[in-house]
Parts: sequence; C-alpha cells; structure tokens
Amino acid sequence: MNFYDQDFLIQHCQSIVDFYTPRVVDASGGYHQNYLDDGSLFDTHFKQLVSSTRIIVNYANAWTLFKQLQYKDIALHGLNYLETVHWQADSQRYAWTLNNHQPLDMTQQAYGYAFVLLAYAALRKAGLIDNDQPLLDTYALLESRFWQAEYGLYADEISADGVLSPYRGQNANMHLCEAMLAAWEATEKPQFLQRAQQLAENIALHQADLTDGLVWEHFTEQFKPDWEYNKTDPKNLYRPWGFQPGHQTEWSKLLLTLHRHAPAPWQLERASSLFDRAWEKALDTEYGGLVYGFDPQGNWCDDDKYFWVQAESFAAAAMLYKATGESKYLHRYESLWQYSWEHMVDHQHGAWFRLLNRDNSKTSDQKSAAGAKCDYHTLGACIEVLRSLNGYDAEFSS
Repeated sequence: MNFYDQDFLIQHCQSIVDFYTPRVVDASGGYHQNYLDDGSLFDTHFKQLVSSTRIIVNYANAWTLFKQLQYKDIALHGLNYLETVHWQADSQRYAWTLNNHQPLDMTQQAYGYAFVLLAYAALRKAGLIDNDQPLLDTYALLESRFWQAEYGLYADEISADGVLSPYRGQNANMHLCEAMLAAWEATEKPQFLQRAQQLAENIALHQADLTDGLVWEHFTEQFKPDWEYNKTDPKNLYRPWGFQPGHQTEWSKLLLTLHRHAPAPWQLERASSLFDRAWEKALDTEYGGLVYGFDPQGNWCDDDKYFWVQAESFAAAAMLYKATGESKYLHRYESLWQYSWEHMVDHQHGAWFRLLNRDNSKTSDQKSAAGAKCDYHTLGACIEVLRSLNGYDAEFSS
C-alpha cells in the first residue's frame, strides 16, 4: 500500500465521506452527530456546535474534491441550521448544544467560534457562499467577546449569564489560528493573516518558551502556565492535563501552513522541533501509534490511542517532508499510516474508530459522537497531504 499517493488519498477521502453521507442529514434540521461503528444512530436529539460546523467543513471540502451535487446540498443544509438554529438571533449568541433543536447550553466558547469561522472559510473557498461578510462578522464577534489585546490571545469562555471565565488555554487559540489561516486563503483580507501570525507567535513561540519549547495546554488569567489545572483529569475531552503530542504536531502543521503564506525562519524550526519531540516522547514502540499525553517529566499520563492524534501527525509529517526533504519525515508518515490502516481505519463499515486502548483494543462501539468526532481530522489530514503533494495552489485532485 502506497500511502503517499494521490489516488490512495482521494479514494480514502471518498470512503470517509461515504460512511456519513447516507445518514448525516437530519430531515428535521442539521446533522446527525452520534454514530455507532456500523453507522447506526444514537442520541439523535442532541447536537453540538463544533460537530455542526466541522461537518459543514467536511462537505464543503468534499464538494471541492468530488464536485458531487449532494455534497454541496449537505454543506448548505448545515449552513442553514448554523444560521437559524445554533445562532440565536434574539441574543446574538450561538447555542453550544441543542436538544431537539432547542438551546441546551448557551455558554459562549471561543473554540466554537473558531469552527464557525472555519466553516464560513470552507464554504467561501468552495464557492458555496459568495461574499466575505459572514467571516468578517465572526471576526468582529471574536474581537468584541474574547480578544485579550494585552496578551495578543483569546480568552476561552463566557457563561450563559455573561461572565468571562478566568481560564485561558491554548486549544481555542490553536483552532482560531487554523480558522484565521483558512479565512485568509478564502478572502485574502489582511487581518486574518495578521491574526494567524500573532496567534502562532504567541502560543507556539512565546508561550511555548515558558514551558521548555513545548506547547502547554492551560494558563492563568495572565497567560502564565497553570501546571495544576485538571491534573487529576488527563483524559478530559476538551481540557486534558499534560502535554498533548497531537497538539504539538497540529501546531507543526499550522506553522508550515503559515510558512507558505508569510515565511519566517522560526516557523520551520519550531515546526520540526515540536514534531520531533512529540514523536520522541509519544511513540509506542510496542503497540504502535502515538499515545495521547505525557507529563512535564516526559512520562505518559494517558496511553490511549486517539484517531485525531495519528491523523494530525501524519499530515504534519508529510508537510515536513515536503518542506525539508528529510527522509525521516516520510518514514514517520508511512509508519503512522501503516499503524492507522491496521488499527484505526474501519475496513468493514468505513471511517475511523475514535479511540483505542494502548494495546489497540476497542473501548466502545461509538464511532463518532457530538463534539468528539465527525472525521473532520482524518478527512482534513488527507486533504492537507494532497495539497502538499500537488503544490499549494492546485486543486486537491489536480
């Protein structure tokens, strides 16, 4: 199997999309977000903002890649739900979660706004919306609600009754950097690229330099490292304790994307360093793949195998190989793909399993769940490798 091959990657993208397409549209509104391994649905009443927006991204990208009208229709179906149900016009806020299409949790999360911006960027790049205003409006909301100008970073969370949380984290800022880069590619509006540069420098360089050159997850209100936050909860879905190998490699990918648009020497140096150190600390030489988390001393604090860690890491490895020409990155790309092909890809039903134990045994029969997985990472990783293979400005499949 040649994993570093355009035809293979396109075929794999198709197989991922094929798992969701027959069942993703909820005729009553939005997308179904909870799937068992065989594609059976559960909790069909429950929807979450990040999954709603990520599935829009999936189908906007699928439209670009395959030009099948049903993918366009599915993407626009999700856009309608985002704008008429998640968006609460009376309060000018997004519902974080919905139960039977009614707001359940009205906490405002910068992490969620990141994916709203990313969805609009994907739709704009795909030609499914015809103007930049939704992206500019989302940027303005982020600016007024979350931007911390003194630190050049975003805050995370505003409670339903309007109180800004003192918690600060890197994850929302990382995905906002991703969204800003996509918005720049979609619009070429300079504020998006400038903000992506600022976020990358402040998290992957300045904040990381406070924590031995690696990206720590949690900070105080003054953006000082918070070593104790969630220390007893290394498996927390959104705010796990410990260094996250997948976030080191995800930052590698973002720094390399930034390097395409506004190159600076530190970006490539830090991208290589983050990837290499994550690989050194997290590679499971016995069972394969990369584990989920390690502590400040380099000891594993969560040895589970998450789908997204492998996917983001193989995308970063391919991009590093393209940027540096160093064969070790191609070998690591192939190693991660071989592991994923053997253990993470569901060859019977399609798409990827979400989570495995260290020994690659199953943890549950839930393939995807609202807020946890919709194969946005796997589809996006394959598309990033296609872009790298073809040259950045080429169509994915050219």
